[in-house]
Amino acid sequence: MKLSSFLYFAGFGIRTVLFRKKDPILGTIILTDKCNLKCKHCSVNNITAVVHPYKQVREEMRLLYGMGVRILFFCGGETFLWQDKEKSLRDLVAEAKAMGFLIVNVVTNGTFPIDLPEADLILLSLDGTREQHNSIRGNTYDLIMENIRNASSDNICFYMAVNQLNKDGIRDVCLKAKNTSHVRAVSFNFHTPYPDTKELALSREEKRDCCRVIAGMMQEGAPVFNLKSAFPYLIGNRFPTPCHQCVVMENGKLSTCGRCVEVPGLCEKCGYFFVAEYTLLFRGNIRIILEMLRTYPRYI
Repeated sequence: MKLSSFLYFAGFGIRTVLFRKKDPILGTIILTDKCNLKCKHCSVNNITAVVHPYKQVREEMRLLYGMGVRILFFCGGETFLWQDKEKSLRDLVAEAKAMGFLIVNVVTNGTFPIDLPEADLILLSLDGTREQHNSIRGNTYDLIMENIRNASSDNICFYMAVNQLNKDGIRDVCLKAKNTSHVRAVSFNFHTPYPDTKELALSREEKRDCCRVIAGMMQEGAPVFNLKSAFPYLIGNRFPTPCHQCVVMENGKLSTCGRCVEVPGLCEKCGYFFVAEYTLLFRGNIRIILEMLRTYPRYI
């Protein structure tokens, strides 16, 4: 991370903590809900299968930037399916950088060639061992690994949603992140139980066991892009929601924190590690602040 960016985020954090401000700093644009996969734990794919046009996406970028957002995520569906005439995902990342966003990340399922060195991070879904991953996402594991080997940059971060089908695969994904070229780190979430995927949710005891494994892998040197200080809050869902510093834009609609915010009762069962980390950070949790200062500069 550039020193100028670090100082900008530090200033934002100090103002937010001291004055209890609720201004956003992280924004996500949903480029499309169209996806080439139908994963067992996903509730937001192919609802409309609309690919939002370039002009609209650019206006959404400008709106978020004007609100103060400086960390931008492009998400789907599958983001690499986005295209509007001659414009591609690569063009959007470059334009976001030129617009002034300090960090621009992309979320993908990894089934398309990974040639996007302009992105700060490419968060790529890997959901356990080969068998576990394929049981969730279809027969895609080997294709993803081939795409990673052929990637044009080392800006990949594995992104694992831990659920009942893959909770025993955490160690395997950590080792893959540690030993695979072009992969910088791994970031975890617990499954957030949308109404049609409740059966995949983890119990408190299972979350505790998973956190023990993740913490153990951290001690072994695995590049885990999460904050251990947030684990106790995640286990018991004891962190404040929603996260007002994060917003999501989908087809012109702005939501605080995420698309799930409007589902009754779902905030209280949130499994997103970054939501816990950010809400605790901006409430002034000293342990979270200190650990974030040690962790984030390593991976961005």
